[in-house]
Amino acid sequence: TYRQFYKVKQLTKGNWLVSDVLGFNTKRKEIIFTAIEGLKSGHFAVNVSNGKMSQPFSSCQESEHSGILNASGTYLIDRYSTKDQPRVINLVDTKNFKETTNLLTAKSPYEGYQMPSIETGTIKAADGTTDLHYRLMKPADFDPNKKYPVIIYVYGGPHAQCVTGGWQNGARGWDTYMANKGYIMFTIDNRGSSNRGLEFENATFRRLGIEEGKDQVKGVEFLKSLPYVDGERIGVHGWSFGGHMTTALLLRYPEIFKVGVAGGPVIDWGYYEVMYGERYMDTPETNPEGYKECNLKNLAGQLKGHLLIIHDDHDDTCVPQHTLSFMKACVDARTYPDLFIYPCHKHNVLGRDRVHLHEKITRYFEKHI
Repeated sequence: TYRQFYKVKQLTKGNWLVSDVLGFNTKRKEIIFTAIEGLKSGHFAVNVSNGKMSQPFSSCQESEHSGILNASGTYLIDRYSTKDQPRVINLVDTKNFKETTNLLTAKSPYEGYQMPSIETGTIKAADGTTDLHYRLMKPADFDPNKKYPVIIYVYGGPHAQCVTGGWQNGARGWDTYMANKGYIMFTIDNRGSSNRGLEFENATFRRLGIEEGKDQVKGVEFLKSLPYVDGERIGVHGWSFGGHMTTALLLRYPEIFKVGVAGGPVIDWGYYEVMYGERYMDTPETNPEGYKECNLKNLAGQLKGHLLIIHDDHDDTCVPQHTLSFMKACVDARTYPDLFIYPCHKHNVLGRDRVHLHEKITRYFEKHI
């Protein structure tokens, strides 16, 4: 019998992440791929024989890229955005990645509007060594002599990077809206979030929400060091994993976080789908301590601030049992969260009702912060 042996070897190295393998250039024997380093990203080619990269990573700018490669690997469609440019589509020659033909350059949808300012930077994680990227938004009429309340938007879980090099550094429309209503809007990608590599993501393994919360508190410490931040008026909002984080932050750090709006929150990882939950928590049988520590029902008695939980009655991702069981735990503990249900929606509120959702969230912060 004939056997063919393949030699496995590492082709790339560096403190950056290969996010997508686009294909292969058969003539030059190069793998074409997309990579991310912090807020920078780009497309590259690496030779399978000698490991030489045709474009150094240092040449990248802050941006967010995706691509589609042709069959022979000679050209790619490069779609990207930057902080100030919402969308660019170019045809790129993969021989040197310098020959480009512009196919589309989109106009800013915010043209003519007064926009909040956006700043990015890094602070140290709770481990004292890891750099975390943050995004800070100030109102368009920002006055450095005033004290502003803060709303932290959080996701915090695997498979999401909230602070990017792309359009508006990843800020959403609601962030822009709230900044111009007079809030400092802040987001930090804690350890465990995406596009920073395996070691960064593994920091939260078997204890989802714990280390992430410590990093979010480091973000608050940074905020309180700013002369224009009112450290007594700090709120937090997130959905899904961000809903878990929002609820956990109000329960674990009740002296810090005064107001929270948690959407579709995971309360007990034992109720969550095994495909995701057991990937990051192991099974309840092998990790009973982790499941107990991360079960927010056990912390229901620690609620002091104003917490609104929003859930959809048709949620088949984070089933309503999460929120209902938490409400029962709060009743037993004699604490008093608020609850709002969106009928006929699944794991988020889409369509015309999404306007109602964000107005509901806004009113809760306006009332309590």
